[in-house]
Amino acid sequence: MIFLWVGLSVVGGLALLVVLGFVVLHFHLRRKFLHVVVRIFEEKPLFVIPRGQPIKDAEEVRFRTADGLTLCGCYLKAQTPRRRGVILFGLEFGSNRWSAGPYCEFLRRAGFDIFTFEPRCQGDSDGQPGYEPLQWVTDFEVADFRAALAYLRGRPDADPQGVGLFGLSKGGSAGLVAAARDPSVRCFVTDGIFATHTTMVPYMRKWIAIYSKRYRVQKLLPTFVYSMIAHAALKRITRERHCRFPHLERAIARLGRRPLLMIHGGADNYIKPEMAEALFERARGRKEFWLVEGAKHNQAFHHANEEYQRRVLAFFETYLAPRSEGDIPPESGPSNHQLPAGQPAGAARV
Repeated sequence: MIFLWVGLSVVGGLALLVVLGFVVLHFHLRRKFLHVVVRIFEEKPLFVIPRGQPIKDAEEVRFRTADGLTLCGCYLKAQTPRRRGVILFGLEFGSNRWSAGPYCEFLRRAGFDIFTFEPRCQGDSDGQPGYEPLQWVTDFEVADFRAALAYLRGRPDADPQGVGLFGLSKGGSAGLVAAARDPSVRCFVTDGIFATHTTMVPYMRKWIAIYSKRYRVQKLLPTFVYSMIAHAALKRITRERHCRFPHLERAIARLGRRPLLMIHGGADNYIKPEMAEALFERARGRKEFWLVEGAKHNQAFHHANEEYQRRVLAFFETYLAPRSEGDIPPESGPSNHQLPAGQPAGAARV
């Protein structure tokens, strides 16, 4: 018994030393590198932001957010006698509402209404004093998407069956967070989306070599140490910018059984494919991941245009368009889950 007691005491003492060691290390890393993480997080990459031209038959829309801002959008009606569904389109960071035109024209020709809008501080929508949007999703963009969904539900021609979501990059990410707890959104197509935490940590692992020469220590540090520093950085930025950065990692797991088509560029230099795949793994329902080889960030539509249109249209026809009673969409189908023979555009995984 004495030997057992001594052994347990030694093990307990070692465990306590390990814990204390990690605590000391954590505060050392915070003191030395936290300001670097904050600075990098707040830098804006050199994006090429698309700007579309006004669409002649668009219905100009103004609607209010819960905190009193007026947002600008446009409603594009289907170019068929009978509407097959309504799709909310999420814009990429900095673009105007007309840039949705090329992405949605083929959907309009197939019978879908499209609604898109400019979030606060973007395009012709109201600005918010003291708020400067970054490429990261905040609770303000999520609130704007919730207001857009409320607007669609309140239209005289609202679809009682709900809507679909089609979003690019930041717009797709914010839309998913807003729709996670909104059952009126029936299905989701995203292109180039990203989460905050699971994007920060891999880059912290990569860039720490620039600021520290202790390469062996860097390799030995477990991921949770980087995660703790990232969490501390986000807390500081939240206080300074008076906004929160929601966890898309949690939101995508709350989509439930609703179908998801997640598109990503295989040559994306901002959001690496492995980051997108890690996020995709958190989705629990019917899902497909399409990696478009050779496409950079938000360039999959231009890189594999025909296949892109075919996949997106087939997805919305399967999961959003009206179906006969008792016709349940299959778990997967050849129309939108398999690459046709001879198509090298990318790789799909269901």
